[in-house]
Amino acid sequence: MKAEIKAIYSLDIDDLERYVPSQRDSFSFHLRIIAGPQYESGEESFDLTVCTPKWLLENLHADEVIIGRHYLIVMYYDYERILKTVKNYCDECVGNTWTEVAEKLGRLGHWEFEDYRDGIEP
Repeated sequence: MKAEIKAIYSLDIDDLERYVPSQRDSFSFHLRIIAGPQYESGEESFDLTVCTPKWLLENLHADEVIIGRHYLIVMYYDYERILKTVKNYCDECVGNTWTEVAEKLGRLGHWEFEDYRDGIEP
């Protein structure tokens, strides 16, 4: 089984293709990937933060530590590069079940069902 991207959008930016950050080398935004099993119905969300190293430096307080999971770090905004990177990552996510595939996608973006156990609250 393989993952298929059904949609990509931002909750922060209306038009990712035309977006121009106010600072080319310092920005951050939320990106949502909607993916599901290739050639099948069904989809789930995977959320990540796209940001630059400069934004991290400017927004990380001296006493904070960021683990870095669910971050896509870029030097500048290039929608096509970001899209290509996400699609290439998605293409590599294969498994015997959708759960196996989704767990791999969950390394890129927070999977809405991460840590879900049937009938048990996380």
